[in-house]
Amino acid sequence: MLVDTQDRFLKACRREPVDTTPIWLMRQAGRYMAEYRALREKHTLLEICKQPELAVEVTLQPLRLGMDAAILFADILLPLEPMGAPFSFEKGEGPVVHTPIVDRKGVDALRIAAPEELQYVLDALKILRKELSGKVGLIGFAGAPFTLASYLLEGGKSQGFVKTKRLMYGDSEAWHLLMQKLALTVRDYLLAQIAAGAQAVQLFDSWVGQLGPEDYETYVKPHVRSILEPVEKAGVPVIHFGTGTSTLLPQMKEAGGTVIGIDFRLPMDRARKLLGDDVALQGNLDSTLLFAPREIIEARAKDVIKRMHGHPGHIFNLGHGILPETPVEAVQQLIEIVHTTPRTP
Repeated sequence: MLVDTQDRFLKACRREPVDTTPIWLMRQAGRYMAEYRALREKHTLLEICKQPELAVEVTLQPLRLGMDAAILFADILLPLEPMGAPFSFEKGEGPVVHTPIVDRKGVDALRIAAPEELQYVLDALKILRKELSGKVGLIGFAGAPFTLASYLLEGGKSQGFVKTKRLMYGDSEAWHLLMQKLALTVRDYLLAQIAAGAQAVQLFDSWVGQLGPEDYETYVKPHVRSILEPVEKAGVPVIHFGTGTSTLLPQMKEAGGTVIGIDFRLPMDRARKLLGDDVALQGNLDSTLLFAPREIIEARAKDVIKRMHGHPGHIFNLGHGILPETPVEAVQQLIEIVHTTPRTP
Protein backbone atom coordinates (compact mmCIF):
# COMPACT_ATOMS: atom_id res chain seq x y z
CA MET A 1 0.00 0.00 0.00
CA LEU A 2 1.31 3.47 -0.87
CA VAL A 3 1.84 5.71 2.16
CA ASP A 4 1.43 9.47 1.89
CA THR A 5 4.63 10.41 3.70
CA GLN A 6 3.81 14.09 3.46
CA ASP A 7 0.68 13.48 5.50
CA ARG A 8 2.67 11.36 7.97
CA PHE A 9 4.96 14.21 9.02
CA LEU A 10 2.33 16.95 8.97
CA LYS A 11 -0.27 14.80 10.73
CA ALA A 12 2.19 14.02 13.53
CA CYS A 13 2.89 17.75 13.87
CA ARG A 14 -0.85 18.28 14.26
CA ARG A 15 -1.09 15.39 16.79
CA GLU A 16 -3.25 13.36 14.42
CA PRO A 17 -3.04 9.55 14.04
CA VAL A 18 -0.27 8.27 11.74
CA ASP A 19 0.65 4.84 10.34
CA THR A 20 4.15 4.95 11.80
CA THR A 21 6.47 7.44 13.49
CA PRO A 22 7.77 10.01 10.98
CA ILE A 23 11.46 10.87 10.99
CA TRP A 24 13.61 13.69 9.71
CA LEU A 25 16.99 14.73 11.10
CA MET A 26 18.51 18.11 11.77
CA ARG A 27 21.41 18.76 9.36
CA GLN A 28 20.15 15.80 7.31
CA ALA A 29 21.66 17.49 4.24
CA GLY A 30 25.37 17.93 4.82
CA ARG A 31 28.89 16.64 5.08
CA TYR A 32 28.09 13.06 6.08
CA MET A 33 26.80 12.52 2.51
CA ALA A 34 29.30 11.93 -0.31
CA GLU A 35 27.20 13.84 -2.85
CA TYR A 36 27.23 16.91 -0.62
CA ARG A 37 30.99 16.73 -0.11
CA ALA A 38 31.43 16.52 -3.88
CA LEU A 39 29.40 19.69 -4.32
CA ARG A 40 31.37 21.47 -1.60
CA GLU A 41 34.58 20.81 -3.55
CA LYS A 42 33.20 23.22 -6.15
CA HIS A 43 31.21 25.68 -4.02
CA THR A 44 31.38 27.33 -0.61
CA LEU A 45 28.55 26.87 1.85
CA LEU A 46 27.32 30.41 1.24
CA GLU A 47 27.43 29.91 -2.52
CA ILE A 48 25.17 26.89 -2.15
CA CYS A 49 22.78 28.82 0.10
CA LYS A 50 22.61 31.80 -2.27
CA GLN A 51 22.06 29.84 -5.49
CA PRO A 52 18.53 28.41 -5.33
CA GLU A 53 19.23 25.57 -7.75
CA LEU A 54 22.15 24.37 -5.61
CA ALA A 55 20.19 24.78 -2.38
CA VAL A 56 17.39 22.70 -3.88
CA GLU A 57 19.83 20.00 -5.02
CA VAL A 58 21.32 19.67 -1.54
CA THR A 59 17.92 19.76 0.18
CA LEU A 60 16.78 16.79 -1.91
CA GLN A 61 19.92 14.67 -1.39
CA PRO A 62 18.96 12.96 1.90
CA LEU A 63 15.45 12.07 0.73
CA ARG A 64 16.85 8.97 -0.95
CA LEU A 65 17.44 7.62 2.56
CA GLY A 66 13.71 7.63 3.35
CA MET A 67 13.20 10.85 5.33
CA ASP A 68 9.59 11.93 5.93
CA ALA A 69 10.32 15.64 5.48
CA ALA A 70 12.77 17.90 3.67
CA ILE A 71 14.29 20.91 5.41
CA LEU A 72 15.53 23.75 3.25
CA PHE A 73 19.31 23.87 2.99
CA ALA A 74 20.27 27.28 4.34
CA ASP A 75 21.92 28.73 7.46
CA ILE A 76 20.48 30.46 10.49
CA LEU A 77 22.93 33.36 10.08
CA LEU A 78 21.76 34.42 6.61
CA PRO A 79 19.58 37.31 7.90
CA LEU A 80 22.58 38.93 9.60
CA GLU A 81 24.12 40.10 6.32
CA PRO A 82 21.18 42.30 5.22
CA MET A 83 20.92 43.54 8.80
CA GLY A 84 24.42 45.00 8.40
CA ALA A 85 26.53 42.26 9.97
CA PRO A 86 28.38 40.35 7.24
CA PHE A 87 29.96 37.03 8.16
CA SER A 88 31.90 34.18 6.62
CA PHE A 89 32.65 30.54 7.36
CA GLU A 90 36.31 30.03 8.22
CA LYS A 91 37.90 26.60 8.02
CA GLY A 92 38.25 25.12 11.48
CA GLU A 93 36.45 28.04 13.12
CA GLY A 94 32.92 27.93 11.77
CA PRO A 95 30.98 31.18 11.34
CA VAL A 96 32.84 34.42 11.96
CA VAL A 97 31.03 37.77 12.18
CA HIS A 98 33.39 40.34 10.68
CA THR A 99 32.48 43.25 12.97
CA PRO A 100 30.97 42.00 16.23
CA ILE A 101 28.68 44.28 18.22
CA VAL A 102 30.34 45.61 21.36
CA ASP A 103 27.94 48.29 22.63
CA ARG A 104 24.72 50.24 22.08
CA LYS A 105 26.23 52.02 19.08
CA GLY A 106 26.57 48.70 17.27
CA VAL A 107 22.99 47.78 18.13
CA ASP A 108 21.72 51.13 16.82
CA ALA A 109 23.52 50.57 13.51
CA LEU A 110 21.82 47.21 12.95
CA ARG A 111 18.96 47.26 10.42
CA ILE A 112 15.70 45.34 10.45
CA ALA A 113 15.98 43.25 7.29
CA ALA A 114 13.10 42.68 4.89
CA PRO A 115 12.44 39.11 3.67
CA GLU A 116 12.96 40.24 0.07
CA GLU A 117 16.62 40.79 0.93
CA LEU A 118 16.82 37.00 1.27
CA GLN A 119 14.96 36.34 -1.97
CA TYR A 120 17.25 33.44 -2.86
CA VAL A 121 15.89 31.53 0.14
CA LEU A 122 12.30 32.19 -0.89
CA ASP A 123 13.05 31.20 -4.49
CA ALA A 124 14.54 27.89 -3.32
CA LEU A 125 11.41 27.19 -1.27
CA LYS A 126 9.16 27.87 -4.25
CA ILE A 127 11.11 25.41 -6.39
CA LEU A 128 11.13 22.81 -3.63
CA ARG A 129 7.40 23.05 -3.01
CA LYS A 130 6.74 22.18 -6.65
CA GLU A 131 9.40 19.47 -6.64
CA LEU A 132 8.10 17.83 -3.46
CA SER A 133 4.37 18.08 -4.11
CA GLY A 134 2.74 14.86 -2.97
CA LYS A 135 6.04 13.43 -1.71
CA VAL A 136 7.21 14.77 1.65
CA GLY A 137 6.56 17.85 3.76
CA LEU A 138 8.78 20.92 3.35
CA ILE A 139 10.28 22.66 6.39
CA GLY A 140 11.60 26.21 6.49
CA PHE A 141 13.55 27.62 9.42
CA ALA A 142 15.25 30.53 11.10
CA GLY A 143 17.52 31.20 14.05
CA ALA A 144 16.00 32.56 17.26
CA PRO A 145 16.98 35.98 18.62
CA PHE A 146 19.18 34.81 21.50
CA THR A 147 21.21 32.49 19.31
CA LEU A 148 21.63 35.12 16.60
CA ALA A 149 22.52 37.75 19.21
CA SER A 150 25.21 35.48 20.61
CA TYR A 151 26.92 35.26 17.22
CA LEU A 152 26.67 39.02 16.75
CA LEU A 153 28.20 39.72 20.16
CA GLU A 154 30.74 36.90 20.43
CA GLY A 155 31.84 37.17 16.80
CA GLY A 156 31.42 33.41 16.32
CA LYS A 157 31.25 30.31 18.49
CA SER A 158 31.60 30.72 22.24
CA GLN A 159 32.18 28.64 25.33
CA GLY A 160 31.02 30.93 28.12
CA PHE A 161 28.95 33.51 26.20
CA VAL A 162 30.56 36.20 28.36
CA LYS A 163 30.22 39.02 25.81
CA THR A 164 26.59 38.12 25.24
CA LYS A 165 25.73 38.13 28.93
CA ARG A 166 27.78 41.24 29.58
CA LEU A 167 25.47 43.26 27.31
CA MET A 168 22.38 41.44 28.55
CA TYR A 169 23.09 42.23 32.19
CA GLY A 170 25.00 45.47 31.74
CA ASP A 171 22.79 47.35 29.27
CA SER A 172 19.34 45.80 29.26
CA GLU A 173 17.97 48.60 27.07
CA ALA A 174 20.50 47.87 24.33
CA TRP A 175 19.86 44.14 24.77
CA HIS A 176 16.11 44.41 24.30
CA LEU A 177 16.58 46.68 21.29
CA LEU A 178 18.91 44.10 19.74
CA MET A 179 16.47 41.29 20.44
CA GLN A 180 13.58 43.34 19.07
CA LYS A 181 15.39 44.01 15.79
CA LEU A 182 16.26 40.33 15.44
CA ALA A 183 12.72 39.25 16.33
CA LEU A 184 11.13 41.54 13.74
CA THR A 185 13.53 40.30 11.08
CA VAL A 186 12.97 36.63 11.96
CA ARG A 187 9.18 36.98 12.23
CA ASP A 188 8.82 38.44 8.76
CA TYR A 189 11.39 35.99 7.36
CA LEU A 190 9.43 32.98 8.62
CA LEU A 191 6.13 34.38 7.38
CA ALA A 192 7.69 34.91 3.96
CA GLN A 193 8.99 31.33 3.96
CA ILE A 194 5.47 30.07 4.62
CA ALA A 195 4.11 32.24 1.83
CA ALA A 196 6.80 30.80 -0.47
CA GLY A 197 5.75 27.22 0.23
CA ALA A 198 7.11 26.01 3.58
CA GLN A 199 4.56 23.63 5.12
CA ALA A 200 6.16 23.80 8.56
CA VAL A 201 8.83 26.01 10.10
CA GLN A 202 11.37 25.50 12.86
CA LEU A 203 12.85 28.14 15.13
CA PHE A 204 16.37 27.11 16.16
CA ASP A 205 17.48 28.50 19.53
CA SER A 206 20.63 26.43 19.56
CA TRP A 207 22.43 28.20 22.42
CA VAL A 208 19.57 29.39 24.65
CA GLY A 209 20.34 26.53 27.04
CA GLN A 210 23.15 28.77 28.30
CA LEU A 211 20.49 30.64 30.27
CA GLY A 212 18.62 29.77 33.43
CA PRO A 213 14.82 30.07 33.73
CA GLU A 214 14.86 33.57 35.29
CA ASP A 215 17.04 35.03 32.54
CA TYR A 216 15.05 33.28 29.82
CA GLU A 217 11.85 34.75 31.24
CA THR A 218 13.26 38.27 31.40
CA TYR A 219 15.56 38.56 28.41
CA VAL A 220 14.32 36.07 25.81
CA LYS A 221 10.74 34.86 26.13
CA PRO A 222 8.92 38.09 25.19
CA HIS A 223 10.92 38.35 21.97
CA VAL A 224 10.37 34.73 20.99
CA ARG A 225 6.66 35.11 21.68
CA SER A 226 6.56 38.16 19.40
CA ILE A 227 7.81 35.89 16.60
CA LEU A 228 5.82 32.74 17.21
CA GLU A 229 2.38 34.17 17.97
CA PRO A 230 1.92 35.67 14.48
CA VAL A 231 3.72 32.78 12.78
CA GLU A 232 1.37 30.24 14.37
CA LYS A 233 -1.56 32.22 12.95
CA ALA A 234 -0.23 31.42 9.46
CA GLY A 235 -1.66 27.94 9.98
CA VAL A 236 1.36 25.66 9.60
CA PRO A 237 3.14 23.60 12.28
CA VAL A 238 5.72 25.63 14.19
CA ILE A 239 8.60 23.71 15.77
CA HIS A 240 10.41 25.43 18.66
CA PHE A 241 13.80 23.85 19.39
CA GLY A 242 16.81 24.47 21.59
CA THR A 243 19.62 22.46 23.17
CA GLY A 244 20.31 22.14 26.88
CA THR A 245 16.78 23.39 27.54
CA SER A 246 15.41 20.83 30.01
CA THR A 247 14.89 23.53 32.65
CA LEU A 248 13.38 25.95 30.11
CA LEU A 249 10.82 23.76 28.34
CA PRO A 250 7.66 25.02 30.11
CA GLN A 251 8.67 28.62 29.36
CA MET A 252 9.54 27.74 25.77
CA LYS A 253 6.06 26.26 25.41
CA GLU A 254 4.61 29.51 26.76
CA ALA A 255 6.73 31.44 24.24
CA GLY A 256 5.11 29.49 21.42
CA GLY A 257 5.28 26.58 19.04
CA THR A 258 2.88 23.80 18.18
CA VAL A 259 5.76 21.29 18.29
CA ILE A 260 8.48 21.44 20.95
CA GLY A 261 11.89 19.98 20.12
CA ILE A 262 13.52 17.91 22.87
CA ASP A 263 17.27 17.38 23.01
CA PHE A 264 18.79 14.06 24.07
CA ARG A 265 19.29 15.02 27.73
CA LEU A 266 15.64 14.57 28.75
CA PRO A 267 13.70 11.30 28.24
CA MET A 268 10.66 11.78 26.05
CA ASP A 269 8.17 10.51 28.65
CA ARG A 270 9.42 13.08 31.15
CA ALA A 271 9.19 15.77 28.49
CA ARG A 272 5.60 14.73 27.76
CA LYS A 273 4.71 14.86 31.46
CA LEU A 274 6.36 18.28 31.74
CA LEU A 275 4.69 19.79 28.66
CA GLY A 276 1.29 18.10 28.58
CA ASP A 277 -0.66 16.64 25.68
CA ASP A 278 -1.55 19.85 23.83
CA VAL A 279 1.73 20.13 21.89
CA ALA A 280 3.53 17.64 19.67
CA LEU A 281 7.09 16.63 20.57
CA GLN A 282 10.12 16.18 18.33
CA GLY A 283 13.21 14.20 19.28
CA ASN A 284 15.40 12.95 20.69
CA LEU A 285 18.21 10.43 19.98
CA ASP A 286 21.75 11.48 20.89
CA SER A 287 23.58 12.22 17.60
CA THR A 288 26.66 10.28 18.71
CA LEU A 289 24.64 7.07 18.99
CA LEU A 290 24.83 6.85 15.20
CA PHE A 291 28.44 5.76 15.70
CA ALA A 292 27.32 2.82 17.84
CA PRO A 293 26.69 -0.77 16.68
CA ARG A 294 23.29 -1.38 15.09
CA GLU A 295 21.94 -3.23 18.12
CA ILE A 296 22.58 -0.21 20.34
CA ILE A 297 21.06 2.22 17.80
CA GLU A 298 18.03 -0.05 17.59
CA ALA A 299 17.60 -0.37 21.35
CA ARG A 300 17.90 3.36 21.97
CA ALA A 301 15.66 4.37 19.06
CA LYS A 302 12.97 1.92 20.14
CA ASP A 303 13.23 3.27 23.68
CA VAL A 304 12.55 6.81 22.43
CA ILE A 305 9.43 5.60 20.62
CA LYS A 306 8.29 3.43 23.54
CA ARG A 307 8.48 6.40 25.91
CA MET A 308 5.90 8.23 23.78
CA HIS A 309 3.32 5.53 24.70
CA GLY A 310 1.68 5.63 21.28
CA HIS A 311 0.97 9.34 21.47
CA PRO A 312 0.27 10.56 17.91
CA GLY A 313 2.17 13.83 18.33
CA HIS A 314 5.73 12.54 17.90
CA ILE A 315 8.26 13.30 15.19
CA PHE A 316 11.47 11.31 15.57
CA ASN A 317 14.66 13.35 15.34
CA LEU A 318 18.10 13.66 16.87
CA GLY A 319 18.84 15.73 19.95
CA HIS A 320 20.73 18.09 17.64
CA GLY A 321 22.26 17.87 14.15
CA ILE A 322 23.92 14.92 12.41
CA LEU A 323 27.67 15.02 12.95
CA PRO A 324 29.78 15.26 9.75
CA GLU A 325 31.57 11.95 10.37
CA THR A 326 28.33 9.96 10.73
CA PRO A 327 28.16 6.82 8.55
CA VAL A 328 25.35 7.04 5.99
CA GLU A 329 24.58 3.38 6.67
CA ALA A 330 23.77 4.23 10.30
CA VAL A 331 21.29 6.89 9.18
CA GLN A 332 19.63 4.39 6.84
CA GLN A 333 19.44 1.87 9.67
CA LEU A 334 17.88 4.42 12.00
CA ILE A 335 15.19 5.35 9.49
CA GLU A 336 14.36 1.68 8.94
CA ILE A 337 14.19 1.04 12.68
CA VAL A 338 11.90 4.02 13.33
CA HIS A 339 9.55 3.14 10.47
CA THR A 340 9.24 -0.50 11.52
CA THR A 341 8.89 -0.02 15.27
CA PRO A 342 5.26 -0.33 16.44
CA ARG A 343 3.93 2.82 18.05
CA THR A 344 1.52 1.01 20.36
CA PRO A 345 2.08 1.53 24.10
